[in-house]
Amino acid sequence: MEMKTIARQVKEASIRLAAIETDLKNEALALIARSLLERLDEIVEANEKDLKRSEKEDLPVPLLKRLKFDQEAIAEVVDGVYSLIGLEDPVGKTLLATELDEGLELYKTTCPIGVVGVIFESRPDALVQISTLGLKSGNAILLKGGSEAMETNRILAEVITEATVEIGIPEHWLKLLETRAEVGEMLKMDEYIDLIIPRGSNEFVRYIMDNSRIPVLGHADGICHCYVDDHVDLEMAVKIVVDSKTQYVAVCNALETLLVHAGAAERFLPRIGEALAEKGVTICGCPRTQEFISVDAATEEDWRTEYLDNKLSIRVVDNLDEAIQHINYYGSGHTDSIITNSKGNAARFMSLVDAGNVFWNCSTRFSDGFRYGFGAEVGISTNKIHARGPVGLDGLVIYKYNILGNGQSVAEYADKTKTFKHKPLEKEFPK
Repeated sequence: MEMKTIARQVKEASIRLAAIETDLKNEALALIARSLLERLDEIVEANEKDLKRSEKEDLPVPLLKRLKFDQEAIAEVVDGVYSLIGLEDPVGKTLLATELDEGLELYKTTCPIGVVGVIFESRPDALVQISTLGLKSGNAILLKGGSEAMETNRILAEVITEATVEIGIPEHWLKLLETRAEVGEMLKMDEYIDLIIPRGSNEFVRYIMDNSRIPVLGHADGICHCYVDDHVDLEMAVKIVVDSKTQYVAVCNALETLLVHAGAAERFLPRIGEALAEKGVTICGCPRTQEFISVDAATEEDWRTEYLDNKLSIRVVDNLDEAIQHINYYGSGHTDSIITNSKGNAARFMSLVDAGNVFWNCSTRFSDGFRYGFGAEVGISTNKIHARGPVGLDGLVIYKYNILGNGQSVAEYADKTKTFKHKPLEKEFPK
Protein backbone atom coordinates (compact mmCIF):
# COMPACT_ATOMS: atom_id res chain seq x y z
CA MET A 1 0.00 0.00 0.00
CA GLU A 2 1.41 3.42 -0.89
CA MET A 3 2.35 5.80 1.89
CA LYS A 4 -0.25 8.42 0.97
CA THR A 5 -3.07 5.89 1.35
CA ILE A 6 -1.73 4.79 4.75
CA ALA A 7 -1.45 8.38 5.95
CA ARG A 8 -4.98 9.19 4.78
CA GLN A 9 -6.38 6.14 6.59
CA VAL A 10 -4.63 7.08 9.81
CA LYS A 11 -5.85 10.68 9.52
CA GLU A 12 -9.45 9.54 9.09
CA ALA A 13 -9.11 7.21 12.08
CA SER A 14 -7.68 10.05 14.19
CA ILE A 15 -10.82 12.14 13.70
CA ARG A 16 -13.03 9.35 15.04
CA LEU A 17 -10.56 8.43 17.78
CA ALA A 18 -10.64 11.98 19.18
CA ALA A 19 -14.25 11.48 20.26
CA ILE A 20 -13.85 8.04 21.89
CA GLU A 21 -15.04 7.93 25.50
CA THR A 22 -12.59 7.33 28.34
CA ASP A 23 -14.16 4.03 29.39
CA LEU A 24 -13.74 2.52 25.93
CA LYS A 25 -10.12 3.65 25.72
CA ASN A 26 -9.41 2.09 29.12
CA GLU A 27 -11.12 -1.16 28.11
CA ALA A 28 -8.92 -1.26 25.02
CA LEU A 29 -5.80 -0.68 27.11
CA ALA A 30 -6.77 -3.51 29.47
CA LEU A 31 -7.26 -5.85 26.52
CA ILE A 32 -3.85 -4.85 25.14
CA ALA A 33 -2.25 -5.75 28.49
CA ARG A 34 -3.99 -9.13 28.63
CA SER A 35 -3.15 -9.89 25.00
CA LEU A 36 0.54 -9.13 25.52
CA LEU A 37 0.67 -11.67 28.34
CA GLU A 38 -1.39 -14.25 26.44
CA ARG A 39 1.00 -14.06 23.47
CA LEU A 40 4.14 -13.69 25.54
CA ASP A 41 5.82 -16.79 24.08
CA GLU A 42 5.30 -15.58 20.51
CA ILE A 43 6.70 -12.16 21.37
CA VAL A 44 9.79 -13.59 23.07
CA GLU A 45 10.37 -15.95 20.13
CA ALA A 46 10.20 -13.05 17.67
CA ASN A 47 12.58 -11.03 19.83
CA GLU A 48 15.08 -13.91 19.97
CA LYS A 49 15.13 -13.94 16.16
CA ASP A 50 15.94 -10.22 16.17
CA LEU A 51 18.66 -10.71 18.77
CA LYS A 52 20.33 -13.58 16.89
CA ARG A 53 20.28 -11.68 13.60
CA SER A 54 21.61 -8.53 15.24
CA GLU A 55 24.42 -10.40 16.98
CA LYS A 56 25.53 -11.79 13.62
CA GLU A 57 25.45 -8.27 12.21
CA ASP A 58 27.68 -7.07 15.10
CA LEU A 59 25.13 -4.66 16.53
CA PRO A 60 26.83 -2.66 19.33
CA VAL A 61 26.35 -4.07 22.82
CA PRO A 62 24.33 -1.07 24.11
CA LEU A 63 21.84 -1.51 21.27
CA LEU A 64 21.60 -5.24 21.92
CA LYS A 65 20.70 -4.46 25.53
CA ARG A 66 17.95 -2.12 24.35
CA LEU A 67 16.70 -4.68 21.86
CA LYS A 68 16.21 -7.49 24.38
CA PHE A 69 12.52 -7.94 25.18
CA ASP A 70 12.14 -10.91 27.49
CA GLN A 71 9.46 -11.99 29.95
CA GLU A 72 10.62 -9.48 32.56
CA ALA A 73 10.56 -6.59 30.08
CA ILE A 74 7.09 -7.57 28.87
CA ALA A 75 5.83 -7.69 32.45
CA GLU A 76 7.17 -4.16 32.97
CA VAL A 77 5.38 -2.73 29.94
CA VAL A 78 2.17 -4.46 30.98
CA ASP A 79 2.48 -2.79 34.40
CA GLY A 80 2.92 0.48 32.52
CA VAL A 81 -0.28 -0.10 30.55
CA TYR A 82 -2.27 -0.76 33.72
CA SER A 83 -0.75 2.35 35.28
CA LEU A 84 -1.93 4.32 32.24
CA ILE A 85 -5.48 3.07 32.74
CA GLY A 86 -5.51 4.64 36.19
CA LEU A 87 -4.52 8.07 34.93
CA GLU A 88 -6.99 10.83 34.16
CA ASP A 89 -8.00 11.19 30.53
CA PRO A 90 -6.12 14.27 29.25
CA VAL A 91 -8.75 14.99 26.58
CA GLY A 92 -11.64 17.39 27.21
CA LYS A 93 -10.21 19.14 30.28
CA THR A 94 -11.27 22.76 30.76
CA LEU A 95 -8.23 25.02 30.98
CA LEU A 96 -10.07 28.36 30.94
CA ALA A 97 -13.67 29.54 31.12
CA THR A 98 -14.69 33.14 30.50
CA GLU A 99 -18.05 34.86 30.19
CA LEU A 100 -17.51 37.22 27.26
CA ASP A 101 -21.00 38.57 27.72
CA GLU A 102 -24.30 37.29 28.99
CA GLY A 103 -25.05 34.12 27.03
CA LEU A 104 -21.66 34.18 25.30
CA GLU A 105 -19.13 31.84 26.93
CA LEU A 106 -15.55 31.02 25.95
CA TYR A 107 -13.88 27.73 26.91
CA LYS A 108 -10.31 26.57 26.35
CA THR A 109 -10.31 22.76 26.31
CA THR A 110 -7.73 20.07 25.67
CA CYS A 111 -7.90 17.91 22.54
CA PRO A 112 -5.68 15.36 20.78
CA ILE A 113 -2.93 16.56 18.46
CA GLY A 114 -4.24 14.23 15.73
CA VAL A 115 -1.75 12.05 13.87
CA VAL A 116 1.66 11.62 15.47
CA GLY A 117 4.55 10.00 13.63
CA VAL A 118 7.19 8.51 15.93
CA ILE A 119 10.57 7.27 14.73
CA PHE A 120 12.29 5.38 17.50
CA GLU A 121 15.32 3.23 18.23
CA SER A 122 15.82 -0.48 18.89
CA ARG A 123 13.59 -0.68 21.98
CA PRO A 124 10.46 -2.82 21.53
CA ASP A 125 9.09 -1.51 24.84
CA ALA A 126 8.97 1.93 23.22
CA LEU A 127 6.45 0.65 20.67
CA VAL A 128 4.06 -0.43 23.42
CA GLN A 129 4.52 2.77 25.39
CA ILE A 130 4.06 5.05 22.38
CA SER A 131 1.00 3.18 21.14
CA THR A 132 -0.79 3.08 24.47
CA LEU A 133 -0.03 6.72 25.25
CA GLY A 134 -1.38 7.62 21.82
CA LEU A 135 -4.55 5.66 22.43
CA LYS A 136 -5.23 7.15 25.87
CA SER A 137 -4.63 10.69 24.56
CA GLY A 138 -6.84 10.09 21.50
CA ASN A 139 -4.06 10.29 18.90
CA ALA A 140 -3.56 8.05 15.89
CA ILE A 141 0.03 6.83 15.57
CA LEU A 142 2.43 6.11 12.72
CA LEU A 143 5.40 4.10 14.00
CA LYS A 144 8.82 3.42 12.54
CA GLY A 145 11.09 1.34 14.76
CA GLY A 146 14.66 0.26 14.19
CA SER A 147 15.09 -2.47 11.57
CA GLU A 148 16.99 -4.56 14.11
CA ALA A 149 13.69 -5.01 16.03
CA MET A 150 11.64 -5.82 12.93
CA GLU A 151 10.20 -9.18 14.06
CA THR A 152 9.38 -7.97 17.57
CA ASN A 153 7.80 -4.76 16.33
CA ARG A 154 5.62 -6.65 13.87
CA ILE A 155 4.07 -8.93 16.43
CA LEU A 156 3.63 -6.14 18.99
CA ALA A 157 1.83 -3.96 16.44
CA GLU A 158 -0.31 -6.93 15.47
CA VAL A 159 -1.27 -7.69 19.09
CA ILE A 160 -2.13 -4.08 19.85
CA THR A 161 -4.07 -3.50 16.63
CA GLU A 162 -6.14 -6.68 16.98
CA ALA A 163 -6.99 -5.95 20.61
CA THR A 164 -8.09 -2.37 19.99
CA VAL A 165 -10.13 -3.06 16.86
CA GLU A 166 -11.87 -5.91 18.68
CA ILE A 167 -12.94 -3.55 21.48
CA GLY A 168 -14.26 -0.88 19.06
CA ILE A 169 -11.36 1.52 18.47
CA PRO A 170 -11.36 2.83 14.86
CA GLU A 171 -9.42 0.65 12.43
CA HIS A 172 -6.13 2.10 11.08
CA TRP A 173 -5.47 4.21 14.20
CA LEU A 174 -2.07 2.49 14.46
CA LYS A 175 0.25 1.73 11.55
CA LEU A 176 3.77 0.29 11.57
CA LEU A 177 6.25 1.41 8.91
CA GLU A 178 9.28 -0.72 8.16
CA THR A 179 11.44 0.93 5.50
CA ARG A 180 13.52 4.09 5.28
CA ALA A 181 11.73 4.95 2.07
CA GLU A 182 8.43 5.07 3.98
CA VAL A 183 9.98 7.46 6.49
CA GLY A 184 11.11 9.71 3.65
CA GLU A 185 7.57 9.74 2.31
CA MET A 186 6.09 10.30 5.77
CA LEU A 187 8.12 13.48 6.19
CA LYS A 188 6.32 14.94 3.16
CA MET A 189 2.82 14.17 4.47
CA ASP A 190 2.10 17.45 6.26
CA GLU A 191 -1.43 17.24 4.87
CA TYR A 192 -2.12 14.22 7.08
CA ILE A 193 0.49 14.18 9.89
CA ASP A 194 0.40 16.76 12.68
CA LEU A 195 3.59 16.04 14.63
CA ILE A 196 6.80 14.06 14.22
CA ILE A 197 8.69 12.76 17.26
CA PRO A 198 12.15 11.44 16.35
CA ARG A 199 14.14 9.62 19.01
CA GLY A 200 17.87 9.47 18.34
CA SER A 201 21.02 11.52 17.95
CA ASN A 202 21.19 15.28 17.47
CA GLU A 203 22.21 14.68 13.86
CA PHE A 204 19.20 12.45 13.26
CA VAL A 205 16.77 14.92 14.83
CA ARG A 206 18.31 17.75 12.80
CA TYR A 207 17.92 15.70 9.61
CA ILE A 208 14.21 15.22 10.33
CA MET A 209 13.76 18.94 11.03
CA ASP A 210 15.58 19.92 7.85
CA ASN A 211 13.58 17.55 5.67
CA SER A 212 9.99 18.09 6.78
CA ARG A 213 7.45 20.89 7.08
CA ILE A 214 5.72 18.93 9.84
CA PRO A 215 6.36 20.24 13.38
CA VAL A 216 9.06 18.19 15.12
CA LEU A 217 9.29 17.44 18.84
CA GLY A 218 12.96 16.55 19.09
CA HIS A 219 14.38 13.96 21.45
CA ALA A 220 18.11 14.51 21.07
CA ASP A 221 21.19 13.09 22.79
CA GLY A 222 21.14 12.41 26.51
CA ILE A 223 24.40 14.02 27.59
CA CYS A 224 23.51 14.02 31.29
CA HIS A 225 25.61 15.46 34.11
CA CYS A 226 26.02 15.11 37.84
CA TYR A 227 27.77 17.94 39.68
CA VAL A 228 29.29 17.06 43.07
CA ASP A 229 29.54 20.23 45.15
CA ASP A 230 32.11 20.86 47.90
CA HIS A 231 29.28 20.95 50.48
CA VAL A 232 28.39 17.29 50.09
CA ASP A 233 27.74 14.00 51.83
CA LEU A 234 30.34 11.82 50.11
CA GLU A 235 28.51 8.56 50.74
CA MET A 236 25.32 9.94 49.20
CA ALA A 237 27.29 11.34 46.27
CA VAL A 238 28.89 7.97 45.52
CA LYS A 239 25.51 6.24 45.68
CA ILE A 240 23.85 8.73 43.32
CA VAL A 241 26.69 8.83 40.78
CA VAL A 242 26.98 5.03 40.63
CA ASP A 243 23.24 4.65 40.14
CA SER A 244 23.13 7.43 37.51
CA LYS A 245 25.89 5.77 35.52
CA THR A 246 25.46 2.03 36.01
CA GLN A 247 21.82 1.23 36.86
CA TYR A 248 21.26 0.90 33.10
CA VAL A 249 23.98 2.36 30.89
CA ALA A 250 22.27 2.08 27.50
CA VAL A 251 19.60 4.73 28.05
CA CYS A 252 19.36 8.45 27.42
CA ASN A 253 19.03 9.42 31.09
CA ALA A 254 22.24 7.67 32.17
CA LEU A 255 25.11 9.84 33.44
CA GLU A 256 27.81 10.64 30.86
CA THR A 257 29.85 13.45 32.45
CA LEU A 258 30.66 13.94 36.14
CA LEU A 259 31.67 17.38 37.37
CA VAL A 260 33.43 17.67 40.75
CA HIS A 261 34.16 20.81 42.76
CA ALA A 262 37.89 21.26 43.34
CA GLY A 263 37.25 21.42 47.08
CA ALA A 264 35.77 17.91 47.07
CA ALA A 265 38.03 16.31 44.45
CA GLU A 266 40.72 14.92 46.75
CA ARG A 267 38.13 13.32 49.05
CA PHE A 268 35.64 12.19 46.44
CA LEU A 269 37.49 11.13 43.27
CA PRO A 270 39.39 8.13 44.73
CA ARG A 271 36.16 6.82 46.27
CA ILE A 272 34.06 7.21 43.13
CA GLY A 273 36.89 5.85 40.98
CA GLU A 274 36.98 2.67 43.04
CA ALA A 275 33.19 2.31 43.11
CA LEU A 276 32.88 2.72 39.34
CA ALA A 277 35.77 0.35 38.67
CA GLU A 278 33.89 -2.34 40.61
CA LYS A 279 31.01 -1.84 38.17
CA GLY A 280 33.30 -2.12 35.13
CA VAL A 281 33.19 1.55 34.18
CA THR A 282 36.09 3.03 32.22
CA ILE A 283 36.92 6.62 33.15
CA CYS A 284 38.57 9.45 31.27
CA GLY A 285 39.28 12.77 32.92
CA CYS A 286 40.69 16.25 32.70
CA PRO A 287 44.31 16.91 33.86
CA ARG A 288 43.08 17.88 37.35
CA THR A 289 41.14 14.63 37.61
CA GLN A 290 44.32 12.74 36.71
CA GLU A 291 46.04 14.26 39.75
CA PHE A 292 43.80 12.19 42.03
CA ILE A 293 43.01 9.01 40.07
CA SER A 294 44.78 7.16 37.28
CA VAL A 295 42.57 7.54 34.21
CA ASP A 296 42.90 8.23 30.50
CA ALA A 297 42.91 11.83 29.34
CA ALA A 298 39.54 13.25 28.31
CA THR A 299 39.32 15.05 24.99
CA GLU A 300 37.07 17.92 23.94
CA GLU A 301 34.94 15.34 22.14
CA ASP A 302 34.33 13.41 25.37
CA TRP A 303 32.39 16.34 26.85
CA ARG A 304 30.04 16.14 23.83
CA THR A 305 29.63 12.35 23.78
CA GLU A 306 26.66 10.21 24.79
CA TYR A 307 28.46 6.93 25.50
CA LEU A 308 25.45 4.69 26.28
CA ASP A 309 28.09 2.33 27.65
CA ASN A 310 30.34 1.69 30.65
CA LYS A 311 32.37 4.85 30.14
CA LEU A 312 32.34 8.16 32.00
CA SER A 313 34.15 11.46 31.60
CA ILE A 314 35.11 13.49 34.68
CA ARG A 315 36.05 17.17 35.00
CA VAL A 316 37.14 19.12 38.07
CA VAL A 317 35.70 22.65 38.27
CA ASP A 318 36.52 25.54 40.57
CA ASN A 319 32.99 26.51 41.51
CA LEU A 320 29.27 26.09 40.95
CA ASP A 321 29.08 28.66 38.17
CA GLU A 322 31.81 26.87 36.20
CA ALA A 323 29.82 23.64 36.48
CA ILE A 324 26.66 25.39 35.26
CA GLN A 325 28.59 26.94 32.37
CA HIS A 326 29.99 23.54 31.35
CA ILE A 327 26.55 21.91 31.44
CA ASN A 328 24.86 24.65 29.43
CA TYR A 329 27.66 24.62 26.84
CA TYR A 330 28.19 20.89 26.37
CA GLY A 331 24.91 19.38 27.55
CA SER A 332 21.94 18.39 25.43
CA GLY A 333 19.27 19.88 27.69
CA HIS A 334 18.16 16.44 28.87
CA THR A 335 18.83 15.76 32.58
CA ASP A 336 21.33 17.23 35.03
CA SER A 337 21.68 16.74 38.78
CA ILE A 338 23.46 18.54 41.61
CA ILE A 339 24.61 16.69 44.73
CA THR A 340 25.01 19.12 47.61
CA ASN A 341 24.00 19.90 51.19
CA SER A 342 23.70 23.59 50.31
CA LYS A 343 20.12 24.65 49.66
CA GLY A 344 21.35 27.91 48.13
CA ASN A 345 23.69 26.16 45.69
CA ALA A 346 20.95 23.72 44.74
CA ALA A 347 18.50 26.56 44.09
CA ARG A 348 21.03 28.40 41.90
CA PHE A 349 21.85 25.23 39.95
CA MET A 350 18.20 24.37 39.37
CA SER A 351 17.41 27.91 38.31
CA LEU A 352 20.30 28.38 35.87
CA VAL A 353 20.82 24.96 34.29
CA ASP A 354 19.01 24.94 30.95
CA ALA A 355 17.54 21.44 30.74
CA GLY A 356 14.17 19.74 30.65
CA ASN A 357 14.94 17.89 33.90
CA VAL A 358 17.05 19.35 36.73
CA PHE A 359 17.48 17.41 39.99
CA TRP A 360 18.86 17.88 43.50
CA ASN A 361 20.39 14.96 45.36
CA CYS A 362 18.99 12.17 43.23
CA SER A 363 19.92 10.01 40.26
CA THR A 364 19.51 11.19 36.66
CA ARG A 365 17.74 7.86 36.04
CA PHE A 366 14.59 9.30 37.61
CA SER A 367 14.07 11.24 34.39
CA ASP A 368 11.38 8.95 33.01
CA GLY A 369 7.69 9.20 32.23
CA PHE A 370 6.77 6.07 34.19
CA ARG A 371 8.73 7.22 37.26
CA TYR A 372 7.08 10.64 37.01
CA GLY A 373 3.68 8.97 37.15
CA PHE A 374 2.87 9.64 33.49
CA GLY A 375 2.25 5.92 32.80
CA ALA A 376 5.00 5.93 30.16
CA GLU A 377 6.50 8.33 27.64
CA VAL A 378 6.86 8.73 23.89
CA GLY A 379 10.27 10.23 24.51
CA ILE A 380 12.07 12.91 26.47
CA SER A 381 11.87 16.21 24.67
CA THR A 382 14.71 18.72 24.76
CA ASN A 383 12.52 21.29 23.00
CA LYS A 384 11.29 24.46 24.67
CA ILE A 385 7.87 24.60 23.04
CA HIS A 386 4.66 22.65 23.69
CA ALA A 387 6.25 19.83 25.70
CA ARG A 388 9.59 19.44 27.52
CA GLY A 389 11.13 16.58 29.47
CA PRO A 390 9.32 13.21 29.52
CA VAL A 391 6.43 13.49 27.07
CA GLY A 392 3.46 11.65 28.51
CA LEU A 393 -0.26 12.18 28.12
CA ASP A 394 -0.21 15.93 28.69
CA GLY A 395 2.47 16.32 26.02
CA LEU A 396 0.25 14.59 23.47
CA VAL A 397 -2.68 16.97 23.72
CA ILE A 398 -3.10 20.53 22.53
CA TYR A 399 -6.11 22.77 23.07
CA LYS A 400 -8.91 24.47 21.23
CA TYR A 401 -11.16 27.45 22.01
CA ASN A 402 -14.91 26.87 22.09
CA ILE A 403 -17.51 29.63 22.20
CA LEU A 404 -21.11 28.94 23.19
CA GLY A 405 -23.41 31.70 22.01
CA ASN A 406 -27.05 32.55 21.47
CA GLY A 407 -27.25 34.50 18.24
CA GLN A 408 -24.65 37.17 19.01
CA SER A 409 -22.85 39.03 16.22
CA VAL A 410 -19.62 41.05 16.25
CA ALA A 411 -21.47 44.07 14.77
CA GLU A 412 -23.36 44.51 18.04
CA TYR A 413 -20.06 44.98 19.88
CA ALA A 414 -18.47 47.10 17.14
CA ASP A 415 -21.28 49.68 17.30
CA LYS A 416 -21.31 49.55 21.13
CA THR A 417 -24.83 48.13 21.32
CA LYS A 418 -23.29 45.50 23.54
CA THR A 419 -20.04 45.43 25.56
CA PHE A 420 -17.79 42.60 26.65
CA LYS A 421 -17.69 41.57 30.33
CA HIS A 422 -14.74 39.12 30.26
CA LYS A 423 -15.66 37.59 33.62
CA PRO A 424 -14.01 34.34 34.77
CA LEU A 425 -16.41 31.41 35.02
CA GLU A 426 -16.15 28.70 37.64
CA LYS A 427 -17.52 25.94 35.45
CA GLU A 428 -16.43 23.18 33.09
CA PHE A 429 -17.11 23.01 29.38
CA PRO A 430 -20.41 21.12 28.97
CA LYS A 431 -20.00 17.66 27.47
